[in-house]
Amino acid sequence: MSASEYERELEHMIDPKPPELSPLETLRHSAAHVMADAIKRLWPDAKLGFGPQTEDGFYYDIDLEHRITPEDFSKIEAEMQAIIDAKEPFEREVIGREDAVKFFREAGEDLKVEAIAAIPEGAELSLYRNGGFADLCRGPHVEDTGKIGAFKLLRVAGAYWRGDESRPMLQRIYGTAFPTKKELDAFLERLEEAKKRDHRKLGRDLDLFVFDPIAPASPFFTGKGAVVYNLLQTYVRRLYRRYGYEEVVTPQIFDMALFKRSGHYDHYIENMFACEIDGRSFGVKPMNCPGHCVLFGKRRHSYRELPIRFADFGRLHRYERAGVTHGLTRVRSFAQDDAHIFCRPDQVEAEVASVLEMVGHCYATFGFDDVRVELSTRPEKYLGALADWERAEAALERALSRAGIEYTVNKGDGAFYGPKIDFMVRDAIGRSWQLGTCQLDFQLPQRFDLSYVDEHDGRSRPVMIHRAILGSLERFFGVYLEHTAGNFPVWLAPVQAVVLPITDAHHPYAGEVAGALRARDLRVEVDDRNEKLGFKVREATLRKIPYVLVVGDKEAQSRSVAVRVRGERRQRVEPLDAFAERLARESEALGAVPEATGDGSAS
Repeated sequence: MSASEYERELEHMIDPKPPELSPLETLRHSAAHVMADAIKRLWPDAKLGFGPQTEDGFYYDIDLEHRITPEDFSKIEAEMQAIIDAKEPFEREVIGREDAVKFFREAGEDLKVEAIAAIPEGAELSLYRNGGFADLCRGPHVEDTGKIGAFKLLRVAGAYWRGDESRPMLQRIYGTAFPTKKELDAFLERLEEAKKRDHRKLGRDLDLFVFDPIAPASPFFTGKGAVVYNLLQTYVRRLYRRYGYEEVVTPQIFDMALFKRSGHYDHYIENMFACEIDGRSFGVKPMNCPGHCVLFGKRRHSYRELPIRFADFGRLHRYERAGVTHGLTRVRSFAQDDAHIFCRPDQVEAEVASVLEMVGHCYATFGFDDVRVELSTRPEKYLGALADWERAEAALERALSRAGIEYTVNKGDGAFYGPKIDFMVRDAIGRSWQLGTCQLDFQLPQRFDLSYVDEHDGRSRPVMIHRAILGSLERFFGVYLEHTAGNFPVWLAPVQAVVLPITDAHHPYAGEVAGALRARDLRVEVDDRNEKLGFKVREATLRKIPYVLVVGDKEAQSRSVAVRVRGERRQRVEPLDAFAERLARESEALGAVPEATGDGSAS
């Protein structure tokens, strides 16, 4: 459990109003209690942390000397089933803070006692009981344990208590639950497919990236992985040219005074890498926006120049705790397709509309056709005047409405400097990922005293828009790798074609084929190993190469290639020049970036 998750759980405890959970969330929340009850029955010395529902199921953090393994799952599940079959009612009991401390201290639940100690004195809490089990919980729950339905335990992992690496490592047991076995079986099938698509496995199998403890949570991209990484940047740069962005390069290390001025020091220092040099405190930049403010402020700007759009692929570094890093999707070193737009207040809606247009085209290019949009509003801790926040939120709402985009409001989840639009994409097997964002900021221009010369020769304050489409390139790489199961489109594939000579006698023509393709700037390899043709074809298939070209006597004589297309069993013969021309067209497509209209619709 991260520190923020822990704090959220404490807030939930002292809020007298139960959260609004869907029926499925309520079922899973109840299943977490039943799992904790079962574990306590099997191992009475277990001490309980927290056990919330999640998007796909539930978990519970347990402090237990016995190391729970998947071999224990059947025993735990059998105990859970006995509790479910007993149809024990869930009963709510209101209890004072001091009484709750006494109750859990007598029960030997040290983690619960510590959690309650962080709650203000005099607060009223609630317990939920089923059978002889009681847990500190705000609810809600199903009527009785018999309403839980079908469930399964999935895995066990480690999680630091309160998200603090200096505190004990607890065992986090994950599970899931559904109303029916049919729904559970469908979920488990998706889970198996997700394992096959795990980007960490694919990255290793396809020779795209590696990790090493010498640089924790920081990927090394191989030559093939770098091809994909650079082509993602190439695609975004094409969008930049269409939409009028200016790519800039800014430093990676700044005097910490910059982050104090921007406000990031107060809100983000625990996630930054800091160092002392020549008696000065420096920070490795975790985001580009403060540096872009410095760059904008280095010269005078006229209102006629605005909007000014700075784009930056600079390296960013954030200290993510070891317990939350995960492959490419949560790293410490990364780059974003990051941009900041400085515009006049009357240009905000048009600029947001342009961002929405870019996002729509980009996600369609990569095959993300199920996109959910969230508008996140003012958080509890925020910078600036309330009037500015209301103006910013209203501007984002109007831009979304005029673009005809449906959205949900994520109340209180905006950045500390402004509201934002987040884009959640659903991948090929139904999982949701947050990628792009568009954030409206009235605060940083004030903190950096940025201005432009307005039409009356006075000084006016620009509005700043923070914008990313792919988001972190590393994260997008991992998400897209799983979305495609490694079957990259031709324009993005690290190796677009492999040439397989049937015998040694065909090596010269294989080299000629490769040369003809490379002359068109295509990525091709020749597999001239002394292996059987069937073996090499199978290996090329496992490497997910779009085209396998077999050449023998007939192909050499007719200057042709026998083409096997990825995913197809049949083979067809094509003239070499015709195939090279076709492959070049596919390679150059890059998603066919449209002309920008400036009104939120692609031409």
